[in-house]
Amino acid sequence: MKIYTIRDIAEMAGVSVTTVSRVLNDRPDVSQETKEKVRRVMARCHFVGNANARGLKQAEGETVALIIRGRKNAFLNALTEAILLCPRRERIAMITEYIDEQDDEFLHALTLMNRRRIAGIIFLGSRIDERCNVLKGESIPMVFATVNTASTAMERAASVAMDNRAMARKAVEALLKRGHKHIAVFGGRRTGDDSLVLRALGAEDALREQGMALDESRYVETRFLLPDAYEAGLRFFEKNPGIDAVFCMSDTVALGVMRALADLGKHVPRDVSVMGVDGLEIGQYTTPRLSTIVQPVEEIAKESVAVLTDMLENHAPARHITVEAKIEIRESVR
Repeated sequence: MKIYTIRDIAEMAGVSVTTVSRVLNDRPDVSQETKEKVRRVMARCHFVGNANARGLKQAEGETVALIIRGRKNAFLNALTEAILLCPRRERIAMITEYIDEQDDEFLHALTLMNRRRIAGIIFLGSRIDERCNVLKGESIPMVFATVNTASTAMERAASVAMDNRAMARKAVEALLKRGHKHIAVFGGRRTGDDSLVLRALGAEDALREQGMALDESRYVETRFLLPDAYEAGLRFFEKNPGIDAVFCMSDTVALGVMRALADLGKHVPRDVSVMGVDGLEIGQYTTPRLSTIVQPVEEIAKESVAVLTDMLENHAPARHITVEAKIEIRESVR
């Protein structure tokens, strides 16, 4: 028997996912005709949401879901482990939900909320864009780790993150101060208002201050996986031999790029300097040691759990906390 998702129900009923969620929550801002149409589809598909149960305290405790967007993301895995190790009330249990970095974490959350008794959610690695509108109006406490949600319409969405734009600017400034003139940037899609977009803007800020610009031909979009970054590095540097530095938006991407440079016969940092983001432990043991923006994993984890607990226990409003990161120049930058 097929298991239907909230997106399936929306498509078959000819309505939006948000509308299905509102029907499940018996919201008054949906017409009776639409409610009946959606409920007929749900009955036909044996789709059962537990919207009523969501509002009840569970006798055995409360469940918090960690939704991690990126199954093989080393930084997010480290952050997940740190969150799971944080002290918390005995009544709070945590479950982990890993999805691919190309999947929709907001639809996944909505489906999860309507199928299980979830008291709160911590999102890791989210991309903030128009997709998050499906959670607009939801009352469940949410915390977004590593990305700021202050500008979104999600009233119950708190966040804990470094200042991504400022730190990216400082990283590229560090490359410029060391005489680099031809800098490439390896990152993700520049849409929405997420941490990757802010890092791209920070890189542009640093270049602009020196009368330079980020040439679009020097911006490389890649998935944050070693094989993808490696292949992207091979393709790019074969066509752009004059690049003397690269700012990578994650350490994983930086490691893939370093391997590509080595296989192309280029030396890091003599020929090309490489800068990453995250501060993965492995970066201290590579040859050369990776220069990076070190994110305070333990602090992000601790603050994320504390903020969510405050929202759950005290009905506190969403807060947006900025943590301090630092740049460590190691052997990969000359």
